[in-house]
Amino acid sequence: MDVINRSAVIVMPAEPFLKWLHGVDPTSGELTLADLRREPTIYLLPSYDTEEEALTHLEEVCAEFFEEQLVGWYRVPSSWPANRDFDTFKRWFEYRSMLVDLCEDPLEHDEL
Repeated sequence: MDVINRSAVIVMPAEPFLKWLHGVDPTSGELTLADLRREPTIYLLPSYDTEEEALTHLEEVCAEFFEEQLVGWYRVPSSWPANRDFDTFKRWFEYRSMLVDLCEDPLEHDEL
């Protein structure tokens, strides 16, 4: 098992996100929170020595994560919540951090 110079955060919608989606998208009425969490997004971040460092970085990038989550479910920016700060992010999403590399193959980098 190797330690790599990355950390990861798993981001999943929470109840306020589901309520917003039901309010703006009439076709989403049958969706549940379990449906929205079926395939969570995993973001790689720099590695950190403390949880405080990780939270500071997450606060810096949360608006980008927030917008990516919104566009993934409803692509009308005018319907998105105006306030996408860290406090709102913490209410609208659950996030967890864990990354363990169990692969023997080296990490590879490809451009998208």
